[in-house]
Amino acid sequence: MTAENSQTIYLKDYQAPAYLVDHLALEFDLHPTATRVRSTVKFRPNPNSSSSEFFLHGENLTFLSAYINGAAVTPVITEAGLSCTVPDGPFIWQSEVEINPSANTELSGLYMSNGMFCTQCEAEGFRRITYYPDRPDVMAPFDVTIHSDLPYALSNGEPMRDEGQTRRWQDPWPKPAYLFALVAGEFQVVSDHFTTASGKPVDLNIYVRDGDQDKCAFALEALKASMAWDERVYGREYDLSVFNIVAVDDFNMGAMENKGLNIFNSSAVLASPETTVDGNFERIEAIIAHEYFHNWTGNRITCRDWFQLCLKEGLTVFRDQQFSADMRGAEVRRIEDVAALRGRQFREDSGPLAHPVRPESFVEINNFYTATVYEKGAELIRMLKLLVGDAAYKKALDLYFARHDGQACTIEDWLAVFTDVTGQDLSQFKLWYSQAGTPIVTVRDHFADGTYELTLTQVTPPTPGQPNKQPLVIPVALGLLYPDGTEALDTQLLVLTEAEQSFRFSGLHAAPIPSLLRGFSAPVIMQRETRQAEHLVQLTHDPDLFNRFEASRELGKSALLAMLQTEAAPDDAYCGALLQVMVNEDLDPAFRAMCCALPGQDEIARALAEQGQTPDPVAIDAAVHQLSEHLARQG
Repeated sequence: MTAENSQTIYLKDYQAPAYLVDHLALEFDLHPTATRVRSTVKFRPNPNSSSSEFFLHGENLTFLSAYINGAAVTPVITEAGLSCTVPDGPFIWQSEVEINPSANTELSGLYMSNGMFCTQCEAEGFRRITYYPDRPDVMAPFDVTIHSDLPYALSNGEPMRDEGQTRRWQDPWPKPAYLFALVAGEFQVVSDHFTTASGKPVDLNIYVRDGDQDKCAFALEALKASMAWDERVYGREYDLSVFNIVAVDDFNMGAMENKGLNIFNSSAVLASPETTVDGNFERIEAIIAHEYFHNWTGNRITCRDWFQLCLKEGLTVFRDQQFSADMRGAEVRRIEDVAALRGRQFREDSGPLAHPVRPESFVEINNFYTATVYEKGAELIRMLKLLVGDAAYKKALDLYFARHDGQACTIEDWLAVFTDVTGQDLSQFKLWYSQAGTPIVTVRDHFADGTYELTLTQVTPPTPGQPNKQPLVIPVALGLLYPDGTEALDTQLLVLTEAEQSFRFSGLHAAPIPSLLRGFSAPVIMQRETRQAEHLVQLTHDPDLFNRFEASRELGKSALLAMLQTEAAPDDAYCGALLQVMVNEDLDPAFRAMCCALPGQDEIARALAEQGQTPDPVAIDAAVHQLSEHLARQG
């Protein structure tokens, strides 16, 4: 793992670090162009490593001095870092470097943002601050001292001392270097408090530029809601006495989960009723929750190497989706999440950049902060929870936190807790992590003599480097409806594990309408020839709101295509069914609004192109407006 960035890194080549760190002390003399960084590191040989090479990552650092157990040494320095002869047993490494934050325009490491010092260390920014084993499987407690004449100088963990221009922070929880954070500057502070389930008080602070103080209230409420939710749903209590957020204008990511000191792009934390629309409130709430939930799924338990990025991100995305579903309505949130998945990740899966949720290699790790790792990674967690059940999922997560707290883990570690809890063999499910592409599930069905037979066939198209695919474990949530809209079968979970499987349901008095993939139970493309009458029944009667919404989209698309291709009049059956949804006050108003929104013009253009026709944007726009006006008159 000491290869330079220009080389391809392979998962199969992983080697445990040669040296582990028991403690890291950092001391900063902050200066815009000449910051001095002194580090004192307690190293010891790793008994589980086959290597004895002592190598520390370092980039764009001016080396000043180094000592081992107090004796000066002269290491070999390259563009990638340094190496040195070291003792056979534990030793103390000390070094001093100089860096230029003002010249750091990559915003990785320590940089300046409008007179403020700020850090971004994920994935490999810490090596721009000092020489260190900058890899996620080296975890240690950090002790940070900052010398600065700026009003505020913040770092991870607990504030230990504030004496004039010297501030000290101590983080007692072992963490990898990518979670280190430092911020120093002039701020206004908006504060609140939270009391944990065990009665421990926590100070909550948001640091903003002057003039933004009145835009923090919503973020603080979202933070408190996230903390309470994580205690209630996952049993995870916050573990420090302070939780700080800093809003930064110049920040590459939306936000970063550094332990106890989250750094946010200003747009992801600031909001006011006068200027912020509903969608931005929802975005801020979700991002606040996501970064807070990382405290356990990402910080207390992190990833062994960057190939395991989905371990922290997929799980935390799933957790923030659960939170948002509880806060704002599960059905509506699920529809929104699936729309985003199809719009971004499905396209990624079908293009030249398709890659597995856990890739096998990379040249630049930052290229793998993708929808596949995040959104599809979350779908894998959702499927796993569905397959084992809620009670087993909770028991497995409790075991995961107990077994791996303070460790850097792998997907194998994650799946092992589910196997240990349930006894299930998850080797086939694990293919979801290594196999790229979106599976296509084709549906054939037949009804005779009161028996309904459903045959499912799965195929995953070839992707770059993976021409041949194996069958996956695909959970298909199914319900059956009679033509009058009554339920013939409550939701059942079919588990597709073969290339083709058939399922039979007896004792039915009429041919049923299948309500397939309820709640979008797997990230697949489901293909089945359907009739308008089936969609109309689903739109007005399906108890699964996700499939109701799907029916509304299919009916709207069919109506628009008919208007464009045959100059048909707007479909009155569709409009009438949609009117029933609109006036049904038992349904969430947000869901009703989503159903009434017609398919996008780009979606209609794609459908025409798939049928070999050249889309006419003007005609599509006219058809959409005509159908919208017809719906308005019907209403």
